[in-house]
Amino acid sequence: MLAIPAIALALQISGAPARAAPAPQDAYAMLKWRNVGPARGGRSIAAAGHASRPFEYYFGATGGGLWKTDDGGTSWRPVTDGQINSASVGAVAVAPSNPDTVYIGMGEGELRANVMQGDGVYRSSDAGKTWSHVGLANTRTITALRVHPANPDMVYATALGDPYASNEDRGVFRTRDGGKSWQKILYRSAEAGAVDLAIDPRDPQTLYASLWQVYRKPWKLWSGGPGSGLFKSTDGGDTWTELTRNKGLPSGVLGKITVTVSPADSSRIYANIEAEAGGLYRSDDAGKTWTHINDDRNLWQRSFYFMRMQADPADRDTLYVLSFRLEKSTDGGKSFSPVPTRHADIHDLWIDPSNPRRMIVADDGGASVSVNGGATWTEQDLPTAQIYRLATTNSFPFQLCGALQDNSSVCVPSRLTSRLDEASHVDAFADFKVVANSESGYVAPHPAKPGLFFVGATNALSRFDAGRQHTRDVQPYPYSVMGQPASSMKERWNWTYPILFSPIAPHPLYIGSQHLWRSRDEGQSWQKISPDLTRADPATLGETGGPIRPDQDGPEVYGTIFTIAPSPVNPQLVWTGSDDGLVHVTRDDGASWQAVTPAGLPPYTRISFIHASAHDPATAYLAAKRHEMGDRQPYLYRTQDYGASWSRIDTGLPAEAFTHAIVEDSKQRGLLFVGSEKGVHTSFDNGASWQPLSLNLPVTHVSGLSVVGNELAIATHGRSFYVLEGLETLRHLAAGGLPSGPMLFPVADAVLNAVPARMNAYLDTAVNGATLTVSDQAGATVRRIALPGRLAAGAHSFAWNLRHDGAVVFDGMVLEAANPANGPNVLPGTYRVTLDIGQTRLSRDVTVLLDPRLDGVTPRDLEAQHDLALKLRDAVSTANQTVRDIRALRASWTMPLRRGALADRRQVLLDKLGAIEATLYQVRNQSPKDKIAFPIQLNDRLAHLMAVVGQGSGAPTLAQRQVYDVLQGELAVVMDRYRALMQADVPRFTQQLRATGMSMPAPR
Repeated sequence: MLAIPAIALALQISGAPARAAPAPQDAYAMLKWRNVGPARGGRSIAAAGHASRPFEYYFGATGGGLWKTDDGGTSWRPVTDGQINSASVGAVAVAPSNPDTVYIGMGEGELRANVMQGDGVYRSSDAGKTWSHVGLANTRTITALRVHPANPDMVYATALGDPYASNEDRGVFRTRDGGKSWQKILYRSAEAGAVDLAIDPRDPQTLYASLWQVYRKPWKLWSGGPGSGLFKSTDGGDTWTELTRNKGLPSGVLGKITVTVSPADSSRIYANIEAEAGGLYRSDDAGKTWTHINDDRNLWQRSFYFMRMQADPADRDTLYVLSFRLEKSTDGGKSFSPVPTRHADIHDLWIDPSNPRRMIVADDGGASVSVNGGATWTEQDLPTAQIYRLATTNSFPFQLCGALQDNSSVCVPSRLTSRLDEASHVDAFADFKVVANSESGYVAPHPAKPGLFFVGATNALSRFDAGRQHTRDVQPYPYSVMGQPASSMKERWNWTYPILFSPIAPHPLYIGSQHLWRSRDEGQSWQKISPDLTRADPATLGETGGPIRPDQDGPEVYGTIFTIAPSPVNPQLVWTGSDDGLVHVTRDDGASWQAVTPAGLPPYTRISFIHASAHDPATAYLAAKRHEMGDRQPYLYRTQDYGASWSRIDTGLPAEAFTHAIVEDSKQRGLLFVGSEKGVHTSFDNGASWQPLSLNLPVTHVSGLSVVGNELAIATHGRSFYVLEGLETLRHLAAGGLPSGPMLFPVADAVLNAVPARMNAYLDTAVNGATLTVSDQAGATVRRIALPGRLAAGAHSFAWNLRHDGAVVFDGMVLEAANPANGPNVLPGTYRVTLDIGQTRLSRDVTVLLDPRLDGVTPRDLEAQHDLALKLRDAVSTANQTVRDIRALRASWTMPLRRGALADRRQVLLDKLGAIEATLYQVRNQSPKDKIAFPIQLNDRLAHLMAVVGQGSGAPTLAQRQVYDVLQGELAVVMDRYRALMQADVPRFTQQLRATGMSMPAPR
């Protein structure tokens, strides 16, 4: 029978007493997010293990929380979901003296343009099962956690601070009580934070720490200044001595510095330094003097993103430098060779101090474990992908598409249609389809040509025909600009420049530099249809990455169109929003433009997303963000007059839930969904108020949303794609308000063999059991499901898998065929779903549709299939019920009888009934593999044919009909024998028994 997860929301009962309405989130609490993958790792900069537990490791996903393995990296599970309030793990440490004590520090210190900040430090005392926040919330970025070798409560945290604003919560912090209190023990300024710290394992009172002066703006990274430096303490951090200008260290401006101590020799210290004379420095006298041992740029390239080091625990001359590759030296840093890994861009490395061949690496593909010194590594098939934007297709099931940070652009199906019988919110990952090698751009599926995609990247715009596996570049201005400042570019293309089709035929394609471009021939030619729609402030278009080394890879290109919104109701209407805070609209297909930026919007606010309403051409919504300007509050606006005026609509959102995207429901006007740094919220009143909609979703950055039918799809920057079913429930709440009594919400259309009917209900009081009944239009019962146990007051959900009641079965039945208790599919059509709760009856209609991917299947085909499947179900029921009746009769004939005619007569009847039973079912089967030794019998063959006939959608084959006739004939012969016994021999025997004074139950 169908497994029932629980119950849901519903139709108001007339005459029921009025009750207080529930809180909005309580009314839809039955809804569940379903992760659909891809199972492909995103960036990780933190990993750890423990010497005493060789199969246990942790890694932090930058946007996806902390993950743990207990089997050496074969499988992973998230362990912080629902327990932490920020998504990006920047550091993880397991106490060397107690493997159950684990600390994580939140926020990314490898400062690329899309880093996420955190809320301090969390601690677990039970190996990751439960977590408590233990302070430093305002540090924003924890780059390293070091636990004292013998004291799990003494921890050092290096806090880089807010990379976008000055703040005092920077430097090195120490706790002696497991995080109950913290002391700032090394600090230089509000502009320089701590980036690394090493404890001498032979003398834990000796510490080395580095400070880094760095800041980011949306248009610039600046690494280096007087705040950077290298420090040493010999009293556990109470006092510090600066080593920065010790003999042998570089002069001039310093940037990022990382440091490590050799566990094999406390005098051997390595420092990797960003400077004009940058590279690897080594000290053999505990930091007093230094030698510039290696200036290879492979060791300190892109210093803001790499440079961490890890010394081998057993050999002072073996050192790993974490860079684009994992670089290894066995001669004290004089030379290096790369260690092959699963993925490039290496950020963290933990090595078992008792076995240097066992290690875990964190990189831009997730985490991998090696037990042979890096010769081989475990896979990185984890749903922690960092997706920049979301696009959905018009196919069935629809595809979710997006570009994955440091991976390719992919599409995944919204559901696995082979999992119809399971609860629809169960995570299930299908194979993903790569549509381009881009890691950052938009994916734009053609609305009318399945399999045709346009994908953007730095210096690229690809037209990909999936059917032909054919790719062409169709940029409007293919002039490569790598390494240049924005001011020198004729066309400024953002790292994630927008690419969108108009939803209205003939579907022109739009892309944005600082100008809006349009193509009517799929990229073969382009028209520039706007002036510069940005501020183009020269102060924001200069070089980036200095003062030591420029870094101009694309993410800091500024003064660009960041979002485009073609209207779904007016082909002449297009909105644009820029990353420097301007909004424009054209109502004549680009012939003229109006500046319609909301009044009061601060300069340089990134217009992250504009959504054009499908209900009213004058209405649009925008989501904006200023976290890169040091302002983390949400910014949401609505216009209902083409931008002439705007209303702020973010009241009720969490204070730091800065907003990435907003969409309006395609069916219910004013039902809104917003994706923020903290998850998803919904508004039932056009933005006047907001309710949380994260439900079971982990805290994560939601970068895109799309309403597709009855589902809400999202892209996350750290946990791959998710889908939420049940928008009919939210639409009903938005249109009719909250329930004041028991309700069964409207049911979305279901699809045979693909989408089950999911019913959501709200109960105002607890009930002891309920019954779900499905009936056809004639009122005949199709399916009846008893919901067991006590149902608590509140929101519930349950499903019908679009099947009839199944065949009769019996205990201990072992079949080769699929379980015949799973009945045949119903026909497409409208059905009535009724929920009986005590004296209350709630009903809704549900429409069952044929899978739209099927061609050439007629109603007559389906009726023939349905008719034969039901006949087979009934035949299986006849066979199985007969077995049950024979066994019941046998059980009733166990009374003692003296030897003689009556006892002999009973044995003869038992033998005849046993022969019939054995013809209907293989009675020797006791285990699943017994059917190999003992031939299957009639009920098994009937059940097999029932499953074969019910597979897919289409008319039965001639062979299926022929075998049905054979099996039905065999069953008729057996049943004639059985009826003859039951109509003559068995009644005669029971009469003889009664004549002796014995009471017998009447036979069936």
